[in-house]
Amino acid sequence: MPFDASLDGHRIDRLVHVSLVFMIVLLAVMIGWMVYACLRHGRRHAATCDDGNSHRAKILPLGIAGFVLFIVDGNLLMNSTHDMEQIFWNFPRAEAHPEAVRIEVNAHQWAWDARYPGADGKFNTADDIVVLNDLRVPVNVPILFELSSVDVIHSFYLPSFRTKIDVVPGQLSKLWVQAQKTGEYEIGCAQHCGVNHYKMRGLLTVLPHEEFRDWAQEASAQSARAYDLADRTAHWGWDWK
Repeated sequence: MPFDASLDGHRIDRLVHVSLVFMIVLLAVMIGWMVYACLRHGRRHAATCDDGNSHRAKILPLGIAGFVLFIVDGNLLMNSTHDMEQIFWNFPRAEAHPEAVRIEVNAHQWAWDARYPGADGKFNTADDIVVLNDLRVPVNVPILFELSSVDVIHSFYLPSFRTKIDVVPGQLSKLWVQAQKTGEYEIGCAQHCGVNHYKMRGLLTVLPHEEFRDWAQEASAQSARAYDLADRTAHWGWDWK
């Protein structure tokens, strides 16, 4: 597994590990059952005909299937539903943080455009920070994303944050993460989006607060100086929902 740099990525890892444990246990049971059957039903065992219509033949498979469904699938369903509702889809939790960072991501063949609000705190103004395949965020602060696509379906994938989401033309997708470790982490596209799909690689750099603040101030100032009202292709941002 890639290094987990996020606040809640361990929840995904836990579900994966629990699934692996259940799979190993069920595999061991099935192997044991097959070995027992081979030893029990050898040449000395008299073969009998069973049409499978007995009460026992019906109850036993249903009982085993119900046990697996309740214990394995029920456990995964309850825990994953809790994590989705209480953590990963709990956007008010992230938005309530006074220092939360908001980023708009515009996917296209084959790159990630990203836009931050500038010093005025508003999107679609002259001081917006606009970057290409190079996102920078502060550590220990919620990062909220709104994403859309201009051409085909892409999938914004942050393996070191255990999250990804499809980016669909004509609609906005949302996700949020919070980094716990500074460093550089890969951004990928998890949806085949064309012949140059492999080019949709970006970099998410997690910085200490002071470094992020200095970078954002300088990037916002540069954007304001380079702002061109006539350059319509550069004004792809939307009002934050």
